[in-house]
Amino acid sequence: MPDKIIPEKILYSVTGIFDHPDEIINAAEQAEKAGYKKYDINTSYPVHGMSTAMRIGPSKLSYIALVFGLSGTTLALLFMWYVSSWDYPMVIGGKPYFSLPAFIPITFEVTVLLASIMTVVAMLFIFFKLPNNSHPLHDTDYMKMVSSDRFGISIQASDPLFDEVKVKDFLQNLGAHHITPIYFDESEISVKNTVFEPKFIGFLLAVFFATAGFTYFSLNYILAWGPFNWMWNQHKLNPQKRSELFSDGFGMRMPVEGTVARGYMPYLYKGNQAAASKYMINPLLPTKEVLSMGQQKFVTFCSPCHGYLAKGDSRLRGQFPNPPSLHSEKVRNYQDGDIYHIITEGQNTMPSYAKQITREERWAIILYLRALQRSQNAKETDIK
Repeated sequence: MPDKIIPEKILYSVTGIFDHPDEIINAAEQAEKAGYKKYDINTSYPVHGMSTAMRIGPSKLSYIALVFGLSGTTLALLFMWYVSSWDYPMVIGGKPYFSLPAFIPITFEVTVLLASIMTVVAMLFIFFKLPNNSHPLHDTDYMKMVSSDRFGISIQASDPLFDEVKVKDFLQNLGAHHITPIYFDESEISVKNTVFEPKFIGFLLAVFFATAGFTYFSLNYILAWGPFNWMWNQHKLNPQKRSELFSDGFGMRMPVEGTVARGYMPYLYKGNQAAASKYMINPLLPTKEVLSMGQQKFVTFCSPCHGYLAKGDSRLRGQFPNPPSLHSEKVRNYQDGDIYHIITEGQNTMPSYAKQITREERWAIILYLRALQRSQNAKETDIK
């Protein structure tokens, strides 16, 4: 009985391992200088400067995106021109049949859609050669090391300058270790998976019909099954609706007395201006930024009644009674806590501004008011 003939292994590449990123950068530079074109670098993490060392040019994928993007633009414009000018022309407000500004949004969307989809398709089936996902480097010790903490170079046998002995000497001179030839697996030689393989086309058709069928069944049957009404009929109370659950019949409820909303700090001196005057201290410093914020908020919320200079010269004359001047001796002698309390709770006809102005903004307004009071009631010592 004749011996079984073992097919000769076909060499894919020769690989070498390096321990440091500087070494793999040098290996890439030397491979370029030696004239090798079909080689690849594998690292466990991105190495800065590798693209420069390998002299990697721009990806050809961008040209595919450009071609299909321009194709989308052309197809969209031609289709809309044909429909609006020939197939179904309509006169709307005296506009021309082909009104380019109106078609720009659709043209843009088709351009982006076709470019993005076909770029992904080209990347998967042309560059990555799916559905063929086998590769000679898979499951090798070389790939295990470069996937962990080492750096490797693989010079392919299809390179015009490839000579196995010379390549091994070249890697050895660079300081590489674990210099190993990588061979094609028998299955990779005998089986050539392509996009047009019947198995793959059948798989795509199965996925398409399964997805379409499940979607149709879900939307037309599952969503109509009871009692799964998918929250179409909810047990809830709409605003201003009567409630049979509560004895007073009101659906909208007031917050439980004494509760505090999450993230909210209640005002501790409600109805107690004396305590606010005694215990509250302005936490802000009169910096340029703080005074600028105080001025902005004062002009927005305070100046309509108190005037730009806080003299009580309201800009709403005839609509509201003018408030007193904030330059009176009484107000100038107020503590910051007094003014904060009045802004927070209001006083006389002035309402509370607690919901419109934040705590920090109230303190900034007080600092700006102090600056106004100082400027309008300056002493001789202030200008020395």
